[in-house]
Amino acid sequence: MASTSTPLTLPVLPLDDEVVLPGMVVPLDLSDTEVRAAVEAAQAAARSSGTPGGKPRVLLVPRIDGTYAGTGVLGTVEQVGRLSDGDPGALIRGRGRVRIGAGTTGPGAALWVEGTTVEESVPDPLPGQVADLVKEYKALATSWLKKRGAWQVVDRVQQIDGVSALADNSGYSPFLTVAQKVELLETEDPVARLRLATEQLREHLAEQDVAESIAKDVQEGVDKQQREFLLRRQLEAVRKELRELNGEKDGEESDDYRARVEAADLPGKVREAALKEVDKLERSSDQNPETAWIRTWLDTVLEMPWNERTEDSYDIRGAKEVLDAEHAGLEDVKERITEYLAVRKRRADRGLGVVGGRRGGAVLALVGPPGVGKTSLGESVAHAMGRKFVRVALGGVRDEAEIRGHRRTYVGALPGRIVRAVKEAGSMNPVVLLDEIDKVGSDFRGDPAAALLEVLDPAQNHTFRDHYLEVELDLSDVVFLATANVLESIPEALLDRMELVRLDGYTEDEKVVIARDHLVPRQLERAGLESGEVALDESALRRLAGEYTREAGVRNLERSIARLLRKVAAQHELGDRELPFTVGADDLRDLIGRPHHVPESAQDPAERRTSVPGVATGLAVTGAGGDVLFVEASLADPETGAAGLTLTGQLGDVMKESAQIALSFLRSHGAELELPVTGLKDRGVHIHFPAGAVPKDGPSAGITMTTALASLLSGRLVRTDVAMTGEVSLTGRVLPIGGVKQKLLAAHRAGITTVVIPKRNEADLDDVPAEILDKLEVHPVTDVRQVLELALAPATTAPAAEPVAA
Repeated sequence: MASTSTPLTLPVLPLDDEVVLPGMVVPLDLSDTEVRAAVEAAQAAARSSGTPGGKPRVLLVPRIDGTYAGTGVLGTVEQVGRLSDGDPGALIRGRGRVRIGAGTTGPGAALWVEGTTVEESVPDPLPGQVADLVKEYKALATSWLKKRGAWQVVDRVQQIDGVSALADNSGYSPFLTVAQKVELLETEDPVARLRLATEQLREHLAEQDVAESIAKDVQEGVDKQQREFLLRRQLEAVRKELRELNGEKDGEESDDYRARVEAADLPGKVREAALKEVDKLERSSDQNPETAWIRTWLDTVLEMPWNERTEDSYDIRGAKEVLDAEHAGLEDVKERITEYLAVRKRRADRGLGVVGGRRGGAVLALVGPPGVGKTSLGESVAHAMGRKFVRVALGGVRDEAEIRGHRRTYVGALPGRIVRAVKEAGSMNPVVLLDEIDKVGSDFRGDPAAALLEVLDPAQNHTFRDHYLEVELDLSDVVFLATANVLESIPEALLDRMELVRLDGYTEDEKVVIARDHLVPRQLERAGLESGEVALDESALRRLAGEYTREAGVRNLERSIARLLRKVAAQHELGDRELPFTVGADDLRDLIGRPHHVPESAQDPAERRTSVPGVATGLAVTGAGGDVLFVEASLADPETGAAGLTLTGQLGDVMKESAQIALSFLRSHGAELELPVTGLKDRGVHIHFPAGAVPKDGPSAGITMTTALASLLSGRLVRTDVAMTGEVSLTGRVLPIGGVKQKLLAAHRAGITTVVIPKRNEADLDDVPAEILDKLEVHPVTDVRQVLELALAPATTAPAAEPVAA
């Protein structure tokens, strides 16, 4: 407990912004007037007291902002002399606390006050908590002193035993503020004072640890930068020496990827990713296999045309003229491209080139039979738009990585075909032709068609990510043209992302124009002939297209022209043919042999397929375009007992069901149609579709099978010049089908003059060229009875079948 005693009268020595605790020894400058006055007054008082050996005593009082503290320290003047700088000074030792009372008078010019000493008492031995506090303080003080290197002071602190002296020893701590020291001075209880000193020292050590940690981190960062800078300079020096040893000229920067990346005009995200890879490359050795991967990746990124774009040609009339000059027919496609260019021009004129980060690309699917010019049309589109053109062949692709690229961790990894196409084009807005998209397959390596979903989606492909590049690639300005032969082979989700444009084949007139303007000049050059040396009459071209080739496109027609010109060139070299020479229709047989496709109407009546009852001509759509399809029906001998329906010709389930429907209709309506159907119960019916090696399916042969069966039962022939298509129902209704345009083109090629189609397909006639409709007599029907009335010849012509039977 603390108690007060011993009144004192002492001169005041004020300490501005400084505190002296008991036990401390401090030097004071006597050049200060107040300090000198207090010391001189203390000396005078000591002499007047007559006490031999008595030291002058002063009261050390902190003065903060002109205000004196309530507690001071009794100090004795140990020595008066000169300080280290030569100024007069006094050495004063703090003895004990004094509570300051009222002011009084005394000798000298100093301020005198009355006060009482503060007596302190600490139990002996120390309680356990106080002893632990003493140990903690000494440990903290020792830790702090060791950090400062004050090893001599450590021993002195360890030798202090008193609680009060140990607490007052913290007055030497330079990190304590004046307020903290005043708080220590005015705390009279030694244990409380030691606890306060311990807390202050603990807080300082914690702050010091944080400051040291921050300083260490900063220093480590600076050291790392300096070390990296030094190592890079050393690496450059080593590479320079290696280049000189290999005979390379100094200053070549073939391997300086950092300079190449910084010099390249890359987008922000791509530049950031490239610099990260450059850092990895510079830190790795040449023996590291990852070095080659990083170099290949950086080369690919630097070769990409990130900011290269070709300016679109917005001459709409000029673009249309280019398309017309390079392709005959295909009006739907040319109109769609013209519309696309017109819309882009108007958007550009109104500042709508980029909306929401996306540009106005296009995705068109060109679906049609082989040889109609789907692939060459892509190049014509690029020519009309003034863009670069690149073709991506997808036929037989089964690996998803072919589209999206391989991960870089694989040996021999490469970017996908889309990225390679953009790099090959050299611009970010080329015309990319995805050729044979319906031939894409899938296996254990994934489904490439699924990987194309993002590529061909205008709402997503502005942020396309290739697995190899792993950076965003904007494909929104690319014009994608996909080609396919069979629409059904394209996945529905993929087809939904494309705008479908059908190419149903050329008419004979269009084939003649294409052959005259494009095929003949090209094949003349390949045969080494001049344009004036060999010429082909239009009649010869028309016969080549009609009788020597029967196809939707012009590929076989070009082969026939090439064969014809090769034959003429060879005869000229052998001396058997004089040039110039004009090939007429009558010269074709001598040059390239007889025709392969003679129309049914041009054959001898006895040789026609429909020259016997039970044979009808239908129309179908195959992967090669439209084609005629013959249906043959026969009745088995009742004595064989082979009742029922037999179907042959590789028919699908839908076509088999159509045959059952046709037979059921005739059985139920035979009397109405005046057909002898009573014998059908005991006799087998056989329906056959020639070209048995070709799979066939679909409902559109329903009315053809019904007509063939009706012809067989009635004995009436089916007209040679009539072909038909349509689905039949059990009630005899004729239902709509697809592919009307292709079927009518096939009928025209086959020499058919009359075509029967469902009434509900009448609107599809708008897509058929006018010159074809002029040469065909099209009958839209709603009921099978109308079909039979049109297709079956009068009964009086039935005996014409007798010579054939003979």
